[in-house]
Amino acid sequence: MIHTPIQLQVKKRKRQTEQSLQVQHEVKFRDMTIYLVERKMGSSRRTFLTNLARKKGFYVQYDLSNEVTHVVAEDNEAQELRAWLLDHGLKDKASVQLLDITWFTESMAAGRPVVVESRHRIQGNKDQEINCLQRSSQKVSQYACQRRTTIINCNKTFTDAFEVLAEHAEFNENAGRCLAFMRATSVLKSLSGAVGCFGDLEGLPCLGDQTKAVIEDILETGRSFKVQEILNDEKFQVLKLFTSVFGIGPKTSEKWYRKGLRTFEEVHADNSITLNKRQEAGFRYYDDILKGISKAEAEALAGIIEEAVHMIVPDATVTLTGGFRRGKEFGHDVDFILTTPESGEEEGLLVGVIKKLRIKGLLLYHELHPATFDVTKLPSRKFEAMDHYPKCFLILKLWSKLLDDSAQADGASQRDWRAVRVDLVAPPISHFAFALLGWTGSRQFERDMRRFAQHERKMLLDNHALYDKTKQIFLLAKTEEDIFAHLGLEYIEPWERNA
Repeated sequence: MIHTPIQLQVKKRKRQTEQSLQVQHEVKFRDMTIYLVERKMGSSRRTFLTNLARKKGFYVQYDLSNEVTHVVAEDNEAQELRAWLLDHGLKDKASVQLLDITWFTESMAAGRPVVVESRHRIQGNKDQEINCLQRSSQKVSQYACQRRTTIINCNKTFTDAFEVLAEHAEFNENAGRCLAFMRATSVLKSLSGAVGCFGDLEGLPCLGDQTKAVIEDILETGRSFKVQEILNDEKFQVLKLFTSVFGIGPKTSEKWYRKGLRTFEEVHADNSITLNKRQEAGFRYYDDILKGISKAEAEALAGIIEEAVHMIVPDATVTLTGGFRRGKEFGHDVDFILTTPESGEEEGLLVGVIKKLRIKGLLLYHELHPATFDVTKLPSRKFEAMDHYPKCFLILKLWSKLLDDSAQADGASQRDWRAVRVDLVAPPISHFAFALLGWTGSRQFERDMRRFAQHERKMLLDNHALYDKTKQIFLLAKTEEDIFAHLGLEYIEPWERNA
């Protein structure tokens, strides 16, 4: 085929554009995916803006897909833009924000996503969109188990502030205040659109005066002065530093702070402090653990655990739970449920797995908790952070060679492996559904599901069983769907439980 000079020029420009977009940059803001509309913007300007955003840590897709959360356009009318997006394959438009280029440029200047305000939205049916959010807020349930919450968070600016306030309350042992901010966070995460004005909060549950005051501050000034004050507070910074170590909780951190300790070096230099084995491991592998774990690393770990388990019980199953089951790409550790075909086979399984991992030279630290399972005490009448199944908290050696080149440990490390956190739990097969539901999370989703069971259905639910207080019987369940059905709840997929 013979190409004309114009055709060659177009192909060359397209090739240069594609090459310029292949440069890899660190993604800082993973909760949003941006798509820049070339229509009326032009190819060159779009390429420039895409590279600019990626350099600043934004995730920008060059192709339109249903992963997109923020569509940015320039000089486009709302009705025409929606029609164009539909023609180009966008299906799930309900969760997508249509934004003017002004939001993008302000975000680039700030170096972070700015709060989406009414003036940022593409003009057109603006009043209808706001009213739609208000109408949907009237139907928002107070229970997270009746809300569908994906990893897409349209109100991250507000929820980030609430999470700081919740953590501050936890450090100060104010459980009620902490829970209030956690519930407010959960509600805002479930909304399909961003809160753009104070009127959008009308009818939303779990938003008290304190949470509304924070939202109002952010809407008016772009930030919360209360949150900023906490972030600048020395005590909060120190407690956050200490609790980032595996094995160190708020009480230990508070104790060290009262002693006048402010850094890790000062902790190690204090001869009056005796670290337990978990804390020693937490400090020893601190840098590795702090990095978190990618989905690719979680899948590699699943292969390691499966191999060890199958050497003991060949037809046992290993199920990935936690945030990765909910669709997250990164987490601070990896949780697995080990299940055997017959009840009783799970006894001693964790001890065997630990031995296999030690023989392979992968075991850096382990902490085994035997079962404290007692059917006569189930289900629990209060929320408990730990269930009664046999479980093990591990730190394992993950070799870089087990991962794809794109997922290997960073080149700054001289080691060809890294330390990662893994939790294992081995419930009897008869209680698998309850364990899977509880270990999948999120924490707030589970709290609200238990609260719904007790307040709305007169039942008691925990990681072990579901008990009907009216009929005075335990309700059996082989699957999570069975549990939802017993409670009269519409089934919610794991990836929609990110409350």
